[in-house]
Amino acid sequence: MSIEIKPVNSRKELDQFINFNYWLYKGHPYAVPDLAFDLRDTFNKKKNPGLEFSEMQLFLALKDGKVAGRVVAIINHRSNKTWNVKNVRFGWIDFIEDIDVAKALLDTVEQWGKERGMTHCQGPMGITDMDKEGMLTEGFDRLGTMATLYNYPYYPEYLERLGYQKEAEWTELRMDVPEKIPEKYSKVGRIVMQREKVHIKKLDGRNDIFHRGYGQKIFNLINDAYSPLFGYSRMTERQIDQYIKMYLPLLDLRMVTLVETDDTHQLVSVGISMPSIVRALQKSRGKLLPFGWFHLLKSLKFKHEDGVELLLIAVHPDWQNRGINALLFTDLIPVYQQMGFKWAETNCILETNFKTQSQWQYLDAQIVKRRRCFKKEIS
Repeated sequence: MSIEIKPVNSRKELDQFINFNYWLYKGHPYAVPDLAFDLRDTFNKKKNPGLEFSEMQLFLALKDGKVAGRVVAIINHRSNKTWNVKNVRFGWIDFIEDIDVAKALLDTVEQWGKERGMTHCQGPMGITDMDKEGMLTEGFDRLGTMATLYNYPYYPEYLERLGYQKEAEWTELRMDVPEKIPEKYSKVGRIVMQREKVHIKKLDGRNDIFHRGYGQKIFNLINDAYSPLFGYSRMTERQIDQYIKMYLPLLDLRMVTLVETDDTHQLVSVGISMPSIVRALQKSRGKLLPFGWFHLLKSLKFKHEDGVELLLIAVHPDWQNRGINALLFTDLIPVYQQMGFKWAETNCILETNFKTQSQWQYLDAQIVKRRRCFKKEIS
């Protein structure tokens, strides 16, 4: 039985690359598919500004002539320069339950990186920090989220057998929406507003996002808050402009909360959440046509699911450890109650990010998933 690795260079091969994940996880109760059009844009140099400072090559693994795996080899030069490393990344990796297929894919990424002067291979990581990252190591019996990857348990087992070791780990927490705001948040929130001279700001629509500059402010704040975190590289202006146009208009602005200063209106914190649409994504099977759009629109606008995804919380470094987060919770919890949500789940949180980990303690949050970035020296 022979294994062949083939670079993706045609539209047909890109279709095979995208569809392989749908085939591998077809009917899986916990896997959540990506939207095919979104993946096409991600891998399109004209549409993805992250490829202005990154190199990328998609590969397919064929076993006896049939697609048996896929992977993307990535060099993010901006991130490598920021952290003074020479890493090649592997992303969007999937393979059948065959360690020889996994080895062939990873050997290919390592060799591709070595030819370009890289010394280490890490992943799963995306082209940029806005892509999905981290291989699931715990929580295989939990429904995935829109913003994270799902994989079979044999994935991390194979990576360890192939010499990959833990570089970073994230946790995901789940909690019930409380019937009332925890007193600790209410008390701290009142004190913070008076002491720090800040207030809650709700966006009123496109005027705030585009004309009053709040879209730009939000992503500038994310850059400042996330810069010290593992692997992060600051978003460029073109990236920010794209994310403002693509993502902010899709949000239900009731579920977005800002905190700004009373006098200068400096944005010091932001919390962004949205209804879970994972069941709709499963029904769509990764495609908007013919009926995928209906499931997504229904879940977002008309009859949402029971859960909410807490996409991100960012606090400006100068305002951290000052109780600002309490204001986000005191504003958002009543919104979730009014909208009928029963539970909430966080996005990935670095296990070493103790500030963010500790903010959930008054909500009886439980760790439900762990995921890992693996790394290996290229021999």
